[in-house]
Order: sequence, then structure tokens, then C-alpha cells
Amino acid sequence: MPSRSHPTQRQRRLGIELRKLREAAGLSAQDAGALINIKAYQVSHLEAGRVGITPGRLRTLACNYGCANESFVDALVKLADERDKGWWEEYRGSLPPGYLDIAELEDGARKMRTSSSVHIPGLLQTEDHARAIFEEAVQPLPAREVELRLAHRMRRQAVLDQKEPPELDVIIHEAALRMQFGGRKAALAQLEHLLAVTERDHVRIRVLPFAAGGFPGAGQTVFYAYGAVSQLDTVQLDAAHTTVFLTAEHQLENYRSLFERAERKTLSLKQSRELIHAVAKEV
Repeated sequence: MPSRSHPTQRQRRLGIELRKLREAAGLSAQDAGALINIKAYQVSHLEAGRVGITPGRLRTLACNYGCANESFVDALVKLADERDKGWWEEYRGSLPPGYLDIAELEDGARKMRTSSSVHIPGLLQTEDHARAIFEEAVQPLPAREVELRLAHRMRRQAVLDQKEPPELDVIIHEAALRMQFGGRKAALAQLEHLLAVTERDHVRIRVLPFAAGGFPGAGQTVFYAYGAVSQLDTVQLDAAHTTVFLTAEHQLENYRSLFERAERKTLSLKQSRELIHAVAKEV
């Protein structure tokens, strides 16, 4: 397969998992290459996500690495499938790669959790709310760039409208509810949209009230995507000028714990809805 100069997060993740399997089996890159008739340097490219791998070769490696978890191997084969291009590929070369990686991560998730202190999570933003955020970027964006980001963000939300959508658990701080991005009218529309979303069975919104005081992950926006199997879970963090993806098991465990601890400080689903309604009445 041709070499990639800029592998996607999905392609890098496949390489990471194959490297972990090889190292757990105690095999060198040369040993692995001999199993599928490629050179050691090609194995290195594969494990860096710079080249792809066929399903047959992937299963050969997994078998010789001693991986007996069929569900995990099937999930890796799906990661390796390059035939179907998602809608986000239309934006490649126009938006930062991290934007596309997030959309692909959401598309493949079986469940999602997100926590935000200041912003409404992207999957739940109205168009006016999102536009106001993009227009306040640290580096002012040209009008065309704002429209591209806006169109991409709105299109991402279709993942919640699928026939079998992933579950979405959301923790929103009360501060985010009271921020009036785009002005009073836009803020009220955003709150009404949140109330409407709470009617969906697969979306659960919990609010962290000011009265809760400090909480785990304060100041961070955290997105946790549950993969097809638990080994492929991913945490995504926003950082200045980049998008960070965490995949190591100890990192995933830390953020699973963070969500559980933060959730204990939130209002119930009913109380959260009541608070959103109360804030909307005050706008």
C-alpha cells in the first residue's frame, strides 16, 4: 500500500495497537515482517500508521502474536478498512486534521461521554452559538474559515440522529449555561435546544451547579469515546492550537474515574432539566 505522510488518528491508533500486540508477544519488527513477507522498516511504517494493511495480513499477525480476542481482532480489521470514506473527508485540506479525526471518532463510537465547564459541547450547540464561538477565536478567522468550521460542526451532530445512535452522557457546568455567546436571543435558543435534546432517550444531560464547588477536571473540556471494544476507547482533549488524543490504558482509567467522580457532584437528570429551564427564564 502507498505511504501516507499524514496518517489520521484512526490509522495511528491501528498502528499503536499492532505494536502493543507485537511487543507483548516478544517479537522484533524483523520477526513480524517475516510473518507477512515485508521488511522490518515496513513494519515500523505500519505501526506508525504510515502504511495500511490487508485484513488477511492483520489476522496473520494477530494470530502469531497470540491474540485470542476475536472481537478485538475484528475491530482492528474494521479500523484497517480503507474502502469507505466518511463525509468528513470532504473537508480534508480545508480544516485542521484534528477536526476530521474528532468526527471520525464520534462516528465509530458506541457510546460517548463529555464534560465542559464553559462551552456547550459541540454535538449540542446551535448554529448561532457555534458561530459566536468561532468568531471569538484567539486568532481571528476569515469569514470563509468560520463558515467551514460551522458547517462541519453542524454536520457532526447527525451522529445523534442515526437509526441506532450512540448513547451520549453530558456533564455541563452551570457556568456554561449562563454564558451568552451570540447575545441574549442566541443564548435563549441554545438553552431551549438543550431542553429539547433532553427528550431523547439516548442523550443524558447532567448539570454541575455552582453550589457543587470544586470538581474533577475543572477547566477542561473532555470527550471520552467508547470504541467497538474497550481496548479501543479514546479520550480527546482540547488544547491550544491542537487536538490531543489519549489511548494508553492508565490514561483511559484516569478519565473514566474523573467522569464518575464528577458525576457524583451533578444534579439528577430531572433537577438538571429544571435548572436549564430556570436559567432560560432568566435570560
